[in-house]
Amino acid sequence: MTKVKKPALLLLPNLLGEHKHPELFLPSSVGQAVLSLDGLIAESEYGGRRYLKRFHGESPVHHIPLAVFNRDTPDGDIDFMLQPIKHGERWGYVSDAGLPCIADPGSKLVARARQLGIVVQAFVGPSSILMALMLSGMQGQNFTFHGYLSGEDKQIKQMEHQAGKVTQIFMEAPFRNDKLLKQLLRVLDQETKLCVAWDLTLPTQGVLAQTVAVWHKSPLPNLNDKPAIFLIGA
Repeated sequence: MTKVKKPALLLLPNLLGEHKHPELFLPSSVGQAVLSLDGLIAESEYGGRRYLKRFHGESPVHHIPLAVFNRDTPDGDIDFMLQPIKHGERWGYVSDAGLPCIADPGSKLVARARQLGIVVQAFVGPSSILMALMLSGMQGQNFTFHGYLSGEDKQIKQMEHQAGKVTQIFMEAPFRNDKLLKQLLRVLDQETKLCVAWDLTLPTQGVLAQTVAVWHKSPLPNLNDKPAIFLIGA
């Protein structure tokens, strides 16, 4: 007896980097869900095809429909992307790395799906933001994720003022990480605690959490072109 696939939008986790054994970071339920898909919405076509290939092995994946949804996608395209699900199909949504809808525009897709009465299901997986918070040793009862900073010293000082009560988490484009770290060390007070976590889940993973005073006495890590998360806290 053939099992009927229920129409839904599946929010699928992705790896934080290239791994030979993705099963170490993605639960088996994710692989089962991917094999049930009629199509995939991805942040990029290359990333989407690569994601499908992880689970389909040597089987051709070019026949699986793929739509691209990112920050440049017009809002008017969302209904078109969700139309196959309204007609009974089962589609996934995946970011190029980490969890969908976290630090990416996927929330628009989910919000519209709910308005249309589409079932939305989320799957667990790695998140660089939460993993960095866990590894930092900073308090996780209250925290704020700022996404990308404006680059102004004023914003950094405002975050520092709040960091005693609320851990401040933010990121930068990888090619600007080194510049941001130097700016933070110039602007922050000596006793403020700063954590940088990079290449999370990879063999090259690094996490440094120390006061700015200690940072000034230590050799700086090379963060050039490496995905990194920054945290300020007590």
